Amino acid sequence: MKGCLYKLGLLVLVLVLFAAFAFAAYIGVPMWGWGSNAERYGGTVALPPPWALECWVWEDDVNTAAYVEELLAGYKEHDFPVRTILIDSPWTLQYNDFVVDEERYPKPAEFFGRLQDQGYRVVLWMTGNVNSESKDTAIQDSTEWYESVRDRGYLVNDGGQTRWWKGKGGFIDYTNPEAMAWWRSIQQQVFDWGLDGWKLDGTATLCFRWINDKYPVPWITTYSGTISTRSYMDHYYRDEYLHGLTQNPEFVTMSRSIDDGEVPMAHPQGFAPLDSAPITWVGDQDHGWTIEDEGIEEALRDILRAAENRYGAIGSDIAGYSGGEIPKNLYIRWAQFSTFCGLFLNGGHGERRMWLRSPEELEIVRECHWLHTELVPYMYSHLVAQHEGGPVLMRPEGPHYEYHFGDAFFVAPIYEDKLKRTVKLPKGQWRYWYDDADPIAGGTEVSREYPLDEFPVFVKDGSIIPMTIERAYTGVGDETYADHMTFAIYPGQGARHELRHTDGKSKTVITATPGADGLVVKLEGALPKHILRIHLDAKPGEVMRAGAALPETDWSYDAAKKKLVIRQDAAVDDGVVEYRIN
Repeated sequence: MKGCLYKLGLLVLVLVLFAAFAFAAYIGVPMWGWGSNAERYGGTVALPPPWALECWVWEDDVNTAAYVEELLAGYKEHDFPVRTILIDSPWTLQYNDFVVDEERYPKPAEFFGRLQDQGYRVVLWMTGNVNSESKDTAIQDSTEWYESVRDRGYLVNDGGQTRWWKGKGGFIDYTNPEAMAWWRSIQQQVFDWGLDGWKLDGTATLCFRWINDKYPVPWITTYSGTISTRSYMDHYYRDEYLHGLTQNPEFVTMSRSIDDGEVPMAHPQGFAPLDSAPITWVGDQDHGWTIEDEGIEEALRDILRAAENRYGAIGSDIAGYSGGEIPKNLYIRWAQFSTFCGLFLNGGHGERRMWLRSPEELEIVRECHWLHTELVPYMYSHLVAQHEGGPVLMRPEGPHYEYHFGDAFFVAPIYEDKLKRTVKLPKGQWRYWYDDADPIAGGTEVSREYPLDEFPVFVKDGSIIPMTIERAYTGVGDETYADHMTFAIYPGQGARHELRHTDGKSKTVITATPGADGLVVKLEGALPKHILRIHLDAKPGEVMRAGAALPETDWSYDAAKKKLVIRQDAAVDDGVVEYRIN
């Protein structure tokens, strides 16, 4: 009897150890050289190009060139700023042959050219799968395609297949140079048309060796030997990003960061390696509010977990990816908090033509588009600093999804279908973004109702916010601010901002120092045409620039908003300018 118990205990121990080793390999814990992720957990955070911080739109119900052009034309007609169009699956004939389905997208070279001529960036969906069955493509029985790739030895696990949400197929072997040469050759045509990025969907997390087609084991046979699922994921995200950069120096990949809704806690460090994750989103939510409904609260939870893992530009599908009809209040509240995310991604299933939704949604979501676009210089400067080892753009603080957005903003998203929200402000002195006349002391608990066109965003005294403004929707400036860099200044001790210009080379350091004789604002470095929008409680008696008094034609004071506005219409490549406000 004791012998049987001993054998049973030994068997249980072996099974437990195997399960522990398998899970460790899956999430990326180094083990005997398999799945070593030391590079992934340290080093540089990928820096997105500035265009990728502007607004993205997409839809996933029709997927045709005609609908894409209708969508973009409607956004333009209704004065929404849009930079990027994401074209999701299915756009290929089968997964993943990179051959455009010309029934959906006729004359694709011309189609891509028209989009580029209008100033849009184009991002296409892809995965690392070569399918034998493709669920929704023009060619659904793709056995011949799959077998031709398998027989050349280009797939991992000797061509073993995995079922996923778009069908069934094998995974390309990123460790096989011959396979990669072929894979790059079939991608080349879309690169030649001017591709700006890939949406790398998350199938690599399903790359296993299967026992009896039932039991997944996270060690994979490849050309270079056995690797873990985690290592395969790193190849997928990193190799596609680095290759894209060889084709386009402003190339991006949009990949998953944290996605607890997809595979709960399977990848606590995130899906994509930090050094290859310039733009990330947190998987597919539904048109709902709660975590149980996989709605806005799930998106917030995962975005802030991704920020804790040092991802930089993070976002989610505004209003959720799928579900039934999108509730009006949900669309508005999701767009509002997405304004203060690195990625503003307005799309998914459901009606995305804002002019066919309610007038209230059109007005408020358009303002969100514009405010996010105005904040691109602010976001980009913080992401450059993070890329160089500084703090992350989003820093959670608070029990109910509150977070700092850079060093100037504190954001408390409304994640429930009600107007009232209570938030306790962090240390410092703050002002309510939508009515910033009066200060609020740090530590104050603010509890109030927020109408649909406002939500809890607070700006800190001692902040300098660089903005590009072209319209009056957000109330910061108007059309006369175009072609200038606006600096929104809230004087306080230590007010300083290092603006990293989107040319990737120049910078401007701006400080605002209050003193007994007034306020001194100093700009050093590249001096663009600029507008200083300074919060002051009273109209100054004198405004001086470079030691000379400025006529009031060069500045104005808005007593109702308590804002001094100073305009400089000349630019200097490199220099110093000092303003004194007495």
